[in-house]
Amino acid sequence: MTDDMAISIAFHTLDQMMPMHLLINDAARITHAGPTIVKVLGGELVGRSAFSLFELRRPRVVRSMEHVRELGGAKVHLRLKDGSGTNMVGAFAVMPGTNLVLLNLSFGYSMVDAVARYQLAGSDFAPTDLTVEMLYLMEAKTAAMTATTKLAHRLHGEKAEAQVEAMTDGLTGLRNRRAFDATLKRYIGTRSQFSLMHIDLDFFKIVNDTLGHAAGDAVLREVAQVLSNMTRDGDMVARVGGDEFIILLSRLTDENRLESLARRIILRLEHPIDFAGKACQISASIGIVRSSDYAAPDAAQMIADADLALYMSKDKGRACMTIFRPEVCPPAQITWRPQVALAHRDLGSLNA
Repeated sequence: MTDDMAISIAFHTLDQMMPMHLLINDAARITHAGPTIVKVLGGELVGRSAFSLFELRRPRVVRSMEHVRELGGAKVHLRLKDGSGTNMVGAFAVMPGTNLVLLNLSFGYSMVDAVARYQLAGSDFAPTDLTVEMLYLMEAKTAAMTATTKLAHRLHGEKAEAQVEAMTDGLTGLRNRRAFDATLKRYIGTRSQFSLMHIDLDFFKIVNDTLGHAAGDAVLREVAQVLSNMTRDGDMVARVGGDEFIILLSRLTDENRLESLARRIILRLEHPIDFAGKACQISASIGIVRSSDYAAPDAAQMIADADLALYMSKDKGRACMTIFRPEVCPPAQITWRPQVALAHRDLGSLNA
């Protein structure tokens, strides 16, 4: 083996085992540099002065290569002069029989920032370098954090979906009774002005009995669409029973406007609804209450009064509306008794 081959093998071994090393001669010039320190410092390093690349922070007594040789294997602290302020840790070793000094470098505590700043990877370090283990730990931590974040987002999304589902009627897509109760409570708590329109479908049982439940479901979905189209964005339409709906009309208590809307709903729902080529004929009875008619609105009382007004509409022959007025419609005048209607609803035959 020639001397040149031996030197080449020695350099190759140093590059593998100490990829952040420098060989420095007595003139403080670099004669060889490991691949990783070349990547960090950039450009050709051979022939450059080591003192032009580093600021020696500890010990500060080093001013020449003689001082470096005196350090032996002592630990030194340096800072790169590339404007980044990157701190490094190194150790000098005098190469026997030569005028060369070996400086092996490490990023020390600044490893994480340096790896990101200089775009380094595990392959840029010696296999036994603790930096490699740290990089693996960082990758594992990043992967775990990413997975945790994704899981948190997924669970948050699933929770939001579950909350929406819990507040939504599965057949019509409208809000359900739970959502209506929560919204009504909020309106009463904020003393907002509103009206409730309780709607019960007339002759719906006939559709179910003659054309089947699939036809009934189609009718309910069409009614939901009609009610949504005829109300405003700030209003709430809820399905609260088999063929019962309640509309919460935000900031609307004007009697004329309420009557007009109720009549338009009744007229629209009297249009035949097609199902498999057959016409489903229904209508609607409506009871209305207004928050402005109560000194202190109470949710249970308003719902009961809307129910009472609805039964008055049924009592008048269906397909009509009634605005609840305690002084005008006392319970004694109602022949369609609420308790009877409730019994019918329990049997699923409200419109019998």
